[in-house]
Amino acid sequence: MQKVELEIDASGIARVTLNRPEVHNAFDEHVIQSLIDIFDQVSSNDKVRVMILQAKGKSFSAGADLNWMQKMANYAFSENKEDAQQLALMLNKLYTLNKPTIARVQGAAFGGAVGLVACCDIAVGSKLSKFCLSEVKLGLIPATISPYVIQAVGLREAKRLFMTAEVISSRRARRLGLLNETVSEEDLDKTIDIIIGDILKNGPVAVAKAKALALEVAELPINDSLLDKTSEAIAHIRVSDEGQEGLHAFLEKRKANWITQND
Repeated sequence: MQKVELEIDASGIARVTLNRPEVHNAFDEHVIQSLIDIFDQVSSNDKVRVMILQAKGKSFSAGADLNWMQKMANYAFSENKEDAQQLALMLNKLYTLNKPTIARVQGAAFGGAVGLVACCDIAVGSKLSKFCLSEVKLGLIPATISPYVIQAVGLREAKRLFMTAEVISSRRARRLGLLNETVSEEDLDKTIDIIIGDILKNGPVAVAKAKALALEVAELPINDSLLDKTSEAIAHIRVSDEGQEGLHAFLEKRKANWITQND
């Protein structure tokens, strides 16, 4: 049985599924390596338009696997650092993936799993979802996931969640920005399908570049250099093949060539 599954359908929807429901989809070094490999596959596949990160069973993920943690407890500093670097690499590959990413969150997301949710562009959770940055309960810290969680919920809230290890509801996660939407369990897939449908109506190159733009300019000061950078970016895409097709389709009141008959 594969611990992580990848399925890509004819519409270009890639579904990456954590498949360890018997241990609440806890991850270990093998799951982390599988996710690294899968994210690389998705990134290099031009047919993929959207990636969904999901899980089987009651929980999204319980975070670190107990057996993995037991091994880490016996590692020397150098081995622990090497191990942590793989986790950091996996998270960054997810965060910077050149496709839109959507986290489908049912049940609990604890520890490192909160990082997976924070790394995705869009996160939709059920009303029964619960979240906890539980590391300090074990005398640890949420180090590799911290940049993404802080960006999602803000520094002050992150400090509280890091230090208290309190369990928060999906409603609160939505209010903090960790989730974009909170819906009933039965509406989870329907809500995600609507978001996917919206994305598929848009130019695939433009979507990828819009994501890259957000990541690039988020922390930059608004100055002459940034004004020039963003002006150059829109000029490049206006004269690109996809930009020309999109503009002409709009002016000619027809569907752009990336939109299928069903969209």
